[in-house]
Amino acid sequence: MKIITISREFGSGGRELGKRMADILGYDYYDREIITAIAGARGLDEKYVEKTIDSRIWQSIPLTYRRSFSGGPIPQASQTSLLLEQKRVIENIARAGKDCVIVGRNADVLLAEENPFHIFVHADKEAKIRRCMERAGDSENLSPKDIEQNIRRIDKNRAKTRELIGGSKWGDYTAYHLTVNTSGWNLKDLAPAVAHFAKCWFDKHDTPD
Repeated sequence: MKIITISREFGSGGRELGKRMADILGYDYYDREIITAIAGARGLDEKYVEKTIDSRIWQSIPLTYRRSFSGGPIPQASQTSLLLEQKRVIENIARAGKDCVIVGRNADVLLAEENPFHIFVHADKEAKIRRCMERAGDSENLSPKDIEQNIRRIDKNRAKTRELIGGSKWGDYTAYHLTVNTSGWNLKDLAPAVAHFAKCWFDKHDTPD
């Protein structure tokens, strides 16, 4: 079984890169599918699940999936329940034993024992703002400044979550096997190269020394 995990800066194109890589390699792909699975298991609305899991309320709590909740105030039961359900869903994906790409959700930390190939996707500020504006609906009417503030807020939350769950710094290149700067790249052209690199990495590590 081969697992690729993708952590990414908001607006860097990590989600699209992951999907294109999965298609090229013939792997299963998991992104919003994780939220869908959690919502289905708990009989909840997907938007509610995503908002609750990504809420900043619980991020002030010393949380780690490797041990029980300890110290400080206890998060709301709904948040605790959904976070643990997310962990269960990601672990079940690994237990299925199929090659896959998983985007976000700290899957690289949760599945560390499976020895995934970790990728961190980033881009310069201008590239991220431009990508977000291209994908924004006309009704959103967001200015570049609004988008930049949104990028900073989301990335700050991701960094805090990574620190609490994994005990490591989000975006630190030493935590990943490959970092990819998508600035100036068409992801359709970039994906085959990154997929090839991942395939070579797996081939190397599947070969006995």
